[in-house]
Amino acid sequence: MLNSLGPLENGSVVIIGGGPGGTACALALQRMAADMGRDIKLTIVEGKQFVGEMHYNQCLGVLAPPLPSLLSEQLGVKFPYHLSRSQISRYILHTAQEMIILDDIYQPSVALRRVQYDDYMLEQAREHGISVLTARAVDLEFHADRAVVYTDSAPLEADVIVGAFGMDDGSSSMFRRLTPYRPPQALSSIVTKYHPPLEYMQTFGPCIHAFLPSIHNIEFGGITSKGNHISINIAGKNVDAELMKIFLELPEVRRVLPDPCCETADNPLDLQFYKGRIPYSEAHGYFGDRFVIVGDAAGLVRAFKGKGVTTAVMTGIRAAEAILQHGVSETAFSEYYNHANQDIIQDLPYGQVMRYFTMFLARHRLLDPVIRAARKSTPLQSALFDAVSAHAPYRNVIRQSLRLNLIWAVLQSWVNPGNSLA
Repeated sequence: MLNSLGPLENGSVVIIGGGPGGTACALALQRMAADMGRDIKLTIVEGKQFVGEMHYNQCLGVLAPPLPSLLSEQLGVKFPYHLSRSQISRYILHTAQEMIILDDIYQPSVALRRVQYDDYMLEQAREHGISVLTARAVDLEFHADRAVVYTDSAPLEADVIVGAFGMDDGSSSMFRRLTPYRPPQALSSIVTKYHPPLEYMQTFGPCIHAFLPSIHNIEFGGITSKGNHISINIAGKNVDAELMKIFLELPEVRRVLPDPCCETADNPLDLQFYKGRIPYSEAHGYFGDRFVIVGDAAGLVRAFKGKGVTTAVMTGIRAAEAILQHGVSETAFSEYYNHANQDIIQDLPYGQVMRYFTMFLARHRLLDPVIRAARKSTPLQSALFDAVSAHAPYRNVIRQSLRLNLIWAVLQSWVNPGNSLA
């Protein structure tokens, strides 16, 4: 165990959480340490058992570029295309009265079961010689020369702790008690799934239907193709099971769902509601002496969601680079890790502006003219696609949308609505 807070030469790292950020950090540390000729002991602490899908993950599991290249080029891991349920090549955006089809002209996203992805990545970590402890972290200690992670299995000493625990309250409370860490603000989410007839799935195709309803408290909803079933989700400040039922009865949603749907289910696992949380702001104090927090737990995400797995992997890799190249002190993390994540951090205000502006338009049913105008405007279609698919930063989306000719097209569509295509 080293006393130094400088770059980790030979020591140990404990990673709390075996999700995308945690496994990415571990694999990046293992690969870079080997290249540098350093002996680093790595342990991932994960309480869930992903094998056999014993636990459900509330994430929709739509994995977008550049994740495949991140895994192969920076982690030495093949992207799990064999787990794919569908290749998402189309987004269909719905408002109260309108809809527009937005085709993906880039590399399609991959829809899969997130629990299977997590299991795959943990197995990759094991194959690369990384220890995985199936246990829950229950307490922490920070000392001048080391940190300690207490688990319900065995205590672990480390030179640095990486927090990759997502929105887990238990892990969050440990860091809150002992560090300046305060978790990000978060939306509530409800996720369920449904197995329609095969003919319906063939007609549905490899796409995501995104909804911006005018209902108070529901900020957005979605129906995602997963091969033999669809995943349905909503998110908002205080969404609950009753709001999900209301969402499922909206006319624009009913037009997409099979008929009949959601009254009964042949599969016993269908229409069970799972609740989660989606961060939308940067956390406070997410790094310090001998600890650094990545992914959702740090609030390093898009404010209107999307690319959550990709950003978790990116921040996990950046944390690994900071630990090995710059050090494990608060100063080192501030100078490198915080700086490396400025692409995410600087886009958060733009995402918040987009989020609140979209909510305002949806509540007042003012999104319909935007959709009508977009049907005739390729630049506006491109902006909508980038916003929905997460292929571009929000600052680019906003700049693209504020062109005078696009604003004029929306105003014309508002004054002369024409016929609705929804």
